Amino acid sequence: MTKPVVLILCTGNSCRSHMAEGILRAAAGDILDVQSAGSKPAGYVHPKAIEALKEIDIDISGHRSKHLQEFLQSDVETVITVCGNADQACPLFPGQVNRHHWGFDDPAHATGTDEEIMAVFRRVRDEIRATFEAYAAGRIDQIKAAVPA
Repeated sequence: MTKPVVLILCTGNSCRSHMAEGILRAAAGDILDVQSAGSKPAGYVHPKAIEALKEIDIDISGHRSKHLQEFLQSDVETVITVCGNADQACPLFPGQVNRHHWGFDDPAHATGTDEEIMAVFRRVRDEIRATFEAYAAGRIDQIKAAVPA
């Protein structure tokens, strides 16, 4: 059985979508194929996003910034946008069943001292974590309910 593909989109695919991808992968275990991409990829994963997830024992250091076009021929079941620009630029994917928009502040725009900037990354990480862990729990419950007793 193939796992449903969940594609998380933001504009730059450098912070929010990678944090959401890492958190959803960890929370959903092996029931979903979780990917992320951007409408205008930055070409890197923000070091502070990597650091913020490392603090909660999730390693996204091997992720790369990808363009959403890499997934246009994929059988994407669910698209989740995490910023307003990506929501507006999001195309329909073949076979796409679900679409959600959960917007989060972009921590890459944080200013101040290194610690103040890191505090914004942590806050956004924790907001993403609460949302995507709840989503994963719902998907796990949905799958369990579909399995005959």
